[in-house]
Amino acid sequence: MKELKYLNHYPEQTKNQVRQLIQNGGLQKHLLKKYPNPHTFKNDKALFSYTMNIKNEYIKKSAPLSKTIYDGKINIIHNALGTHHFISRVQGSKLKAKNEIRIASMFKSVPEAFLEMIVVHELAHFKEKEHNKAFYKLCEHMQSNYHQVEFDLRLYLTQVDISGKFQKWS
Repeated sequence: MKELKYLNHYPEQTKNQVRQLIQNGGLQKHLLKKYPNPHTFKNDKALFSYTMNIKNEYIKKSAPLSKTIYDGKINIIHNALGTHHFISRVQGSKLKAKNEIRIASMFKSVPEAFLEMIVVHELAHFKEKEHNKAFYKLCEHMQSNYHQVEFDLRLYLTQVDISGKFQKWS
């Protein structure tokens, strides 16, 4: 069996439970039961609107967001589900700042909870740059079950890693 690279920092007992699910062929069934349908935000315009709704509800006073897009160049292997970019440019005597969020294209066909978790994570970087206690507290404020969804997303990535695809959502 392949190494559970997306679950490295979890307790051995949890990893053993996941291994058992995999051996019994139940990992995908477990995820499909919990998250039966993919989201409907398939293009960049819909993704931007979705992201802005979350931003405006929870961190309205943070820096403005200029762009949110799906990016086929983001590589999951390098531990990136999405990225945030803070771009500063000099325009005349002023400094112009732009904030962008890019989400890996493979997340066009996942449940909304997974997409929300990634968006919440990247938006939280607008207020907290580091992955610290305040950062994760903000993530939990924006998505109350953030840690559970992150774990389930790691299970999804494990299933994709094992089988090369995910039958139902792709």
